[in-house]
Amino acid sequence: MAPQRRPQYTQENIDQQLQQIHLLDPSSSSENLEQLGPIIKQIHANRQQEAYLRNLQALIATKDSEIEQICTDNYQEFISSASTLFTVKSYTNNLRDKITTLDASVSQVGRGLVEKKRTLLQSKKTAAKLDEAIDTLQACLKVLDVVNRIGELIKEGKYWSALRSLEDIQSLPSNSLSQTPFYQHLLSSLPSLRVQIQNAVTASMKQWLLEIRNVSGLVGKLALEAMDYRTRKWRSRRERDPMLRLSRVGSAVEMVIQERSDINVLDSEKLKVDFTPLYQCIHIYTTLDSIDDLRRSYQADRKAQSDLILPDPLPLASLSNLTQEICGFFIIESHVLETTGNFRSEREVEELWEALVARLASAVNVSLANETDPDSFLRVKECLIGFVTTLESYSYATQSLHSLILTLFEKYAGLLENQFSRRFDGIFLEDDHLPMQVTIPSERDSVLAAVWLDPSEQEDLSKSDLPLSLPWSQGFFLCCQDIRNFIQKFYHFVDGVSQHHGNIDELLNKSLDKLLANHISGSISKCLSNTSTLSQVVQIVSNLEHFEVACSELERSLTSLRSTQRGGAIRLSSSSFANTITRALNRVTGLITSKLDDFFDLAEYDWTPQSREDTPSMYLYELINWLTTIVDSLVIKEVYKDEAYRGAVGYIAECLMNFMIGPDVPAMNENAVSNILVDTEFLEGELTRIGRDHLSSVFAELHSMSSIILNDAVQDYLVPQVRQTTYSVIRPKRLQTLLEKLTRYGSSRRDAQSRERGDRRRKEAEAVGRVFPGENR
Repeated sequence: MAPQRRPQYTQENIDQQLQQIHLLDPSSSSENLEQLGPIIKQIHANRQQEAYLRNLQALIATKDSEIEQICTDNYQEFISSASTLFTVKSYTNNLRDKITTLDASVSQVGRGLVEKKRTLLQSKKTAAKLDEAIDTLQACLKVLDVVNRIGELIKEGKYWSALRSLEDIQSLPSNSLSQTPFYQHLLSSLPSLRVQIQNAVTASMKQWLLEIRNVSGLVGKLALEAMDYRTRKWRSRRERDPMLRLSRVGSAVEMVIQERSDINVLDSEKLKVDFTPLYQCIHIYTTLDSIDDLRRSYQADRKAQSDLILPDPLPLASLSNLTQEICGFFIIESHVLETTGNFRSEREVEELWEALVARLASAVNVSLANETDPDSFLRVKECLIGFVTTLESYSYATQSLHSLILTLFEKYAGLLENQFSRRFDGIFLEDDHLPMQVTIPSERDSVLAAVWLDPSEQEDLSKSDLPLSLPWSQGFFLCCQDIRNFIQKFYHFVDGVSQHHGNIDELLNKSLDKLLANHISGSISKCLSNTSTLSQVVQIVSNLEHFEVACSELERSLTSLRSTQRGGAIRLSSSSFANTITRALNRVTGLITSKLDDFFDLAEYDWTPQSREDTPSMYLYELINWLTTIVDSLVIKEVYKDEAYRGAVGYIAECLMNFMIGPDVPAMNENAVSNILVDTEFLEGELTRIGRDHLSSVFAELHSMSSIILNDAVQDYLVPQVRQTTYSVIRPKRLQTLLEKLTRYGSSRRDAQSRERGDRRRKEAEAVGRVFPGENR
């Protein structure tokens, strides 16, 4: 405790005290010294004896002056006063003596008191210094305790508290401690403590990065499962409501209509990802004004982690796990981007995303380079489409992944096409080309559900009695089944793909056209060459007819399907089936004509008869009966039957014409020509009888040539106007050849009439030849 300071008295204070002293009480004859004691004690205590005496003398002098003045005014009173004054003087002298004695006594006592006081003051100074030392030590201990506590906070992971403690140390108010070397040393060590805190929080974040790398796969798995559930739920909703078929998962319609319960995969019952270490690190680095360093370090660490996700080469069996890990990686990045303010930029995350997607696309292409199984491409697509849909919901750009899927789809379509082309080729190698039989309703219904038919035909067949012989063979049914499987697998790949419907439709169009033309129509065409049974060829024609109808129905159903997907129209080319039908009909005609050759081999024409016949050749009766029986029994369209008749009748006309102009008959006479005309007229009559008189036109040239010969109308033929109007169907070369055969017959005869007729025919042949020199018609 600091010693009290002595009070200081001014001159005015002393005069006031002297004025209060009353040495004589006017009402008492005794001395009044009681009031003097405290004053003297106070004077002594204040050590102002000299000042007091001086003032007392001054007072005495003042009083003396007053007395003299009074004496002057009143001498008697003066005398009295003088007497009183002397008395006062004596009292004063006594008082002076007493004061001197008292002063000596007080001085003696005071000196001891002063020594004690000095000793006491010294003790108090020492105590004050000890107190100050204790306070300083206590302050040091408090600071050291804070420093020690900082180390404990760092170990406990309370980095922000540790940093705040450092700031508290640095912001201590100025005191005795702040001037000590200890405090200065402590301040100089604060940067190292900051570095220690920074290193500790960095290590904590590095450990956190390792932990989230280990849980990224689980994060992605939960997100993909949630998206799969959402997709299945929306698909079910779309199937119930046709108006929603154009909307996919993630579209505005889906987000508005579907009741969504967003699942936070980072904070769920199965997984909770704690981002505190990252946030704490960002906060510490921001406080230390080193956030740019942390940003660069974090980007480098995350890039290194992303580089380690994809192995080289990429095993397709682990693609699902890898897509889960990539998905989880970028879901975490999206959360960090949203929750850390300016710590992460969108461009930094996009750089990681674009680099990883590019490497993923390259790795997938390399892994599938030598793959020939379409199902492998389908499994890869299933992994990628869920991955793409999930990350689209987190606003990541997926155009490159859609391009990858479409690239894989083109390869998949090619492999699928090759797979089904082999199956189609095998179907027709094993097909017996006989009508397919069904015996029970369920079998009939399953077959009718698999094939594409004209609605009226399908209705008729569905109402037909069982057992039922269907108008197509097993090959047509199996091809329809496989076409359905092909389309199903084709569109199964693009299910969920939201882009480039036009490209997909075009690719399907090309693939179906190629399969239909090269491996169905083409295989059927190959079978035609090896089929010699007319019933089998006819069955092939029936199959081809149904394939033509199936193309139209398939085209209509595919166009309807794609219209619900904003796709384009499907246009299948059936020209290959039309061409194959033409070949098949030609094959029918060829088989019929080969049998007709047997009939013509039985023909026994006399080319130089002496008379003309009135009845046709006998073989023609059998020929017509066989032809009508066979052709009418064919299970094909009427127009194709007519084509078969036309081909057969045309072949008959050609054979008869070949008799007249061919090299096998070197010469003939007019009677033989007449007999041929009789046969021709018989055939024309038979065609009229069976209702196909329009086919008689094939005999027009034969009929006209015979008429020219039998009517001796060669000269009329040589007239251009007549030739163009009446004989336009006759080819001059053929007429010249027939005239030459007649010439040879006449030249070989001995009678003059025949020789003359032969000479005339020669001239006519020469005239026809001159009119049309070099004509090869």
